[in-house]
Amino acid sequence: MTSVARTRLTGVTFFSPSETYNGLTLFAPLGGKDVWLINMVGKTIHHWQMPYKPGAHAELLRNGNLLYAGRVEDGPLADFEGAGGKLMEVDKQGKTVWEYDEPYHHHTFCRLRNGNTLILKWVKVPGDIASKVKGGLDGSEKDATCWGDAVEEISSDGKVVWQWLAYEHLDPEADSICPVCSRTEWTHMTSIDVLKDGNILLSCMRTNTIIVVNKKSGEVDFRWGKEELSHQNGATVLKNGNFLIFDNGRHCRGEGQGFSRSMELDPDSKKLVWAYEEDPPVFLYSSFLGSSQRLPNENNLIVEGTTGRIMEVNQKNGTVWEYVNPYRYDCAKWGNNNYIFNARRYGLEYEGLRKFYGLDRDWKMWDELEGNIEADKKTKKEAKPSAEEAIRSRLEPLGY
Repeated sequence: MTSVARTRLTGVTFFSPSETYNGLTLFAPLGGKDVWLINMVGKTIHHWQMPYKPGAHAELLRNGNLLYAGRVEDGPLADFEGAGGKLMEVDKQGKTVWEYDEPYHHHTFCRLRNGNTLILKWVKVPGDIASKVKGGLDGSEKDATCWGDAVEEISSDGKVVWQWLAYEHLDPEADSICPVCSRTEWTHMTSIDVLKDGNILLSCMRTNTIIVVNKKSGEVDFRWGKEELSHQNGATVLKNGNFLIFDNGRHCRGEGQGFSRSMELDPDSKKLVWAYEEDPPVFLYSSFLGSSQRLPNENNLIVEGTTGRIMEVNQKNGTVWEYVNPYRYDCAKWGNNNYIFNARRYGLEYEGLRKFYGLDRDWKMWDELEGNIEADKKTKKEAKPSAEEAIRSRLEPLGY
């Protein structure tokens, strides 16, 4: 669907209720310190005011808390894209319940079911290895240093219990840097996800590849993307075992113009089984940022990061919901913008949403959720609420 929304409209610009996956959408604009949870008509259900701008994104955890990657402005690599430094887990009221400081943390995280957290971290690539890495612009290293990636598993008490160093396992020739990119970073990883067997899926933006790391041996069991991807921003594991990728399309596959696409890869055959791109393709383009999420109804939530556009498309590639971030911020590097790294949709079945509302019971419909919240509030109030309070408590979950 072609739309003028990217330049003229904000908020919800298109909504086909019968075709969408009904839920609440979470996003954190890069230029501010705000995290927004909105409903399907774009009304704010909840807002967190954070002490840091986002290094990348936020996530509503299964326990109902918000996990947030904060950007420390005076960090050692603060000028790098995706620089973080502060992980914060906060409750609904914004109270910090867990935090972790790592000056070299960047982009993203993955909270594991055991309560530990996987993070990405910049590390210096040893000179003897860096000199062998192919590609990139000659002499473009920052302070004559090439930075690589580490993946670390952090326990709930802040201890590193597992570490993987990319430069120890990657191939300096096969995992070459894009020829027109800086050699400041070798891999520039942007996402982490975990397969059913515990192995780790990583997106390496500078090398145009996604890889699967064997968590026990550290070896790279799977590598794909050369000649196919162009600075993809993220990869996630689907329930069917396939990989969902947001391919940004910068320095694009030999094409005259850059364009982005969302794609599903069968890792066994290394073939695409589904892809979404607009017609013409340049109508979906985010040179960096962006994400894809497969929803329970098989629709896909796609973020065109540099326009602040979030769209839900069905398996027939029809747009059924579109929202343009109305919140703009001034930024020294990118000017006035409404950029978003990613967004996530949460439905009724999500445990974290129920716990976010503080409810002990499950629900099946949104109007039942409204009734549960109302009943829950009544049990917590000794005094009978006023008529105004009762009306407000009923309308609040609907976003009015």
